[in-house]
Amino acid sequence: MMTNATKMIEERKAQLAVTMPIKQPLPQLSRDEMLMNEAMEKVRKTQELQSRIQKQISGLGTAVPGIKSVPGDLANPPPLILDREGRTIDSATGEVIQLTQHTPTLRANIRAKKIKDFKGILEKPPEEITEGNFFDPRVDVKAAQRPKRGFKFHEKGKFEQVAQRLRTKAQLERLQNEIAYTAKRTGIASAAKLATIAPKKELGEGEIPDIEWWDTYILPSHTYNDLENLVESLTGITNLVEHPIQMKPPAEPDKEPEIPVYLTKKERKKLRRQNRQEAQKEEQEKIRLGLLPPPEPKVRMANLMRVLGTEAVQDPTKIEAHVRAQMEKRQKAHEEANAARKLTTEQRREKKMRKIKEDTTLGVHVSVYRLKDLKNPAKKFKVEANANQLFMTGIAVCHKDCNVVVVEGGPKQQRKFRRLMMHRIKWNEDTQKRSKDDEDSDSEEETDKSNKCSLVWEGTTKNRAFVEIKFKVCPTEAFAREQFKRFGVEHYWDLAYSGAVMETTGDDL
Repeated sequence: MMTNATKMIEERKAQLAVTMPIKQPLPQLSRDEMLMNEAMEKVRKTQELQSRIQKQISGLGTAVPGIKSVPGDLANPPPLILDREGRTIDSATGEVIQLTQHTPTLRANIRAKKIKDFKGILEKPPEEITEGNFFDPRVDVKAAQRPKRGFKFHEKGKFEQVAQRLRTKAQLERLQNEIAYTAKRTGIASAAKLATIAPKKELGEGEIPDIEWWDTYILPSHTYNDLENLVESLTGITNLVEHPIQMKPPAEPDKEPEIPVYLTKKERKKLRRQNRQEAQKEEQEKIRLGLLPPPEPKVRMANLMRVLGTEAVQDPTKIEAHVRAQMEKRQKAHEEANAARKLTTEQRREKKMRKIKEDTTLGVHVSVYRLKDLKNPAKKFKVEANANQLFMTGIAVCHKDCNVVVVEGGPKQQRKFRRLMMHRIKWNEDTQKRSKDDEDSDSEEETDKSNKCSLVWEGTTKNRAFVEIKFKVCPTEAFAREQFKRFGVEHYWDLAYSGAVMETTGDDL
């Protein structure tokens, strides 16, 4: 098998040697000779191409490959024939030749072409009205024209009337100012204002009642007609003078108040030292009698060697663990004692409420404040929130140019609330902002429009008149007075409103 395979390989090589030509080695040329041969070859090809072109032009040779055939008579080109519409027509066939038009592809060229076409449309003359277009001669078409401005003269006496009106107005204002000054000086203005707000009485002026109120308890008929007949039948009425029993004032306590004793710092230290010594002596006596076990030595890491001595040297690890356990035990006992003394959340709340609340059984302190403007919701919230936090009662009535705030509570509560109303809240902030925005307002108007809080009255009453703090918006003066009358304290409103009226007139109450 090996010999057969070797023989087949030899035969195949012989066949391949016959079919493939034998390459002969090329002669070796220099670099200059190779460049010269290339140049000569280019010149030969150029001359051959030119000769072919000449033969093609003269019609003697064949067509040059890659070059279109050119007609033989270049001196006489075919004539250009145009029709009536300016289109090019082929002379041989008579058909219209479609010339290729260059279409721009760049955006700039496309935009320029559109502008050119648009200008051509604008430059075209307008189409004339032909018979096909509809035109109604009855429609009057007029071009827009600007009216000519002419002189406009004022009528005779116009400015004289204006001047007379201004003089009359100034004279009327001067008279009103004189009347107001005279009324203010004599007190007529304030009296007239107070007469309008005076509460209506049940009896008219100069009218005599049928019976006085102190006699209604004695006379059952509530008249003085049967007075002579009733004198004899009345019991308890004699010619003697009855002296009433002297009673204690309602605002004074039944027992004398206890005055606490305040010790100095040195005395407090001495008292504490004595109490501690007594407690230690008592504990020592109990230990001596066997009632209490002796306490363990208080060992720390600092006095470990001094307290335990040789025990600490024998097993220091065990002693250290024992000392640390004692320290943790003492720390835990301390924290438990503090936790037992600590107040709960409810107890802390009650303690805080006890500090704020005051005893008003002997008398209630009342304060009445007057404001000109109480429209700001932030300031209203401050007033209401502070009154609720201090456990005060009262009412706040909002009326035009007269806002009254009445609060009831103890002396400490009134002191804190007075601090809020008179100092903490800046009542004039809103009016100052409005006056800055209004550039045309005068200084006198700004002072008149300024908002401020004034304390009208403060005193004590026996009982509270209100249950809680409430805000009421009252459009009229009668409705505002009715809110106070419901609680029997309409005199608060009368006093505050009369002060507001006197303030507007410029008089002091």
